[in-house]
Amino acid sequence: MSLNAIPLREALKFWTKLGFISFGGPAGQIATLHQELVEKRRWISERRFLHALNYCMLLPGPEAQQLVTYIGWLMHRSWGGILAGTLFILPSLFILIALSWVYLSFGQVPWIAAIFFGIKPAVTAIVIHAAYRIGKRSLHNSVLQGIATTSFLIIFILNLSFPVIVICAALLGAWGGKRYPKYFQITNAPHQEQERHCGEALIDDHTPTPAHAQFSLKKTVRHSLIVLVLWSVPLLGLILIFGWKTLYPQIAWFFTKAAFLTFGGAYAVLPYVYQGAVDQFQWLSAGQMMDGLALGETTPGPLIMVVAFVGYLAGHIQHLIAHSDPFWFGVLGACVATWFTFLPSFFLVLVGGPLIESTHGKLSFTAPLTAISAAVVGVIANLGLFFAYHVFFPLGIGGPLSWISVFISLFAGLALFKLNKGIFPVLTGSAMVGLLSYLMNNLLA
Repeated sequence: MSLNAIPLREALKFWTKLGFISFGGPAGQIATLHQELVEKRRWISERRFLHALNYCMLLPGPEAQQLVTYIGWLMHRSWGGILAGTLFILPSLFILIALSWVYLSFGQVPWIAAIFFGIKPAVTAIVIHAAYRIGKRSLHNSVLQGIATTSFLIIFILNLSFPVIVICAALLGAWGGKRYPKYFQITNAPHQEQERHCGEALIDDHTPTPAHAQFSLKKTVRHSLIVLVLWSVPLLGLILIFGWKTLYPQIAWFFTKAAFLTFGGAYAVLPYVYQGAVDQFQWLSAGQMMDGLALGETTPGPLIMVVAFVGYLAGHIQHLIAHSDPFWFGVLGACVATWFTFLPSFFLVLVGGPLIESTHGKLSFTAPLTAISAAVVGVIANLGLFFAYHVFFPLGIGGPLSWISVFISLFAGLALFKLNKGIFPVLTGSAMVGLLSYLMNNLLA
């Protein structure tokens, strides 16, 4: 079957729809893609879908958005991939800008503050659940479990930066892959299911790789130069307008590094973003970061879109005093953060895809990334513990324990671990508990 059997216009309608319905974080989005593309529409076969997914799982950045870009590229060349990936994130960018403005403008309204009070403990449970879920998939032997534990202890005790942990894990994986290969082999592909006999798919198991997806040095150099221009020109423009040491160039440079250094999916990005945005640059507080994660969980699109919230708050707050209407400065911050976070993802798929596909499955390539994935589990677990401390003891060391926060967190954990509930209903239920707690306190006062 020809890859052009689906017109680009029809494909774009689906990618647009997907941008508005892709709730549930990376796992939920990948499940939605599988249901729509493999089972329902038959645009791609089970094996080809998993092959693309495994490749995207090895890349830094948001795997769901990269998978959408990859399939769009495979079907309709580079523009198909660019449009598919862009439509996947564009709705959530607009929604998060609006929600960020509401958050800063009305976040101190008591009943809205009560909703966020209920959501924060749920976010703690969600992060811990993510560490468990990723660990269950990644830590299939004692060596990888040891790497995860060591990563947790190093960042918890020494507060070592996330990029240093990634580099150390990669070096350990490269060495271990040669000396002890059995411990660093990928034994289970995520989301494996038995092949369904639903008829021939557009991109079937035996469909040859199209010419545009095969490696070409000339095409790789040309596309790399285009991406370099798309990265450098906006960055130079921000530097010329605002100055290198000002907010917006710092946002651009920081999120470029985040996009390339964060292996392991969207949750792996969060510790690095937290360290930079809260500890290093102090663009926002720990509580605001948790609120942003909650908004990211409840909106469609990739979870990494929390960077738009961070960028908006950084721009809005910095210009709050000097300008009567800081909204557009927040919008600029959100757009800069989004652009420099996702541009590397397009680069890795559209430019690196054909080259890296030829090395896919080779242990020398996958072993360092397997070790990084293990280290990421420990980092995410530390993030969950950090969130728990700030939520359960809002006044810090020596302050009273917030029993209602503990209750909400346990309630959310039970829903996630035992009842297998989705993230959206868990956050909704937790928000209602927070609001109910506020109303009861008012009645009793």
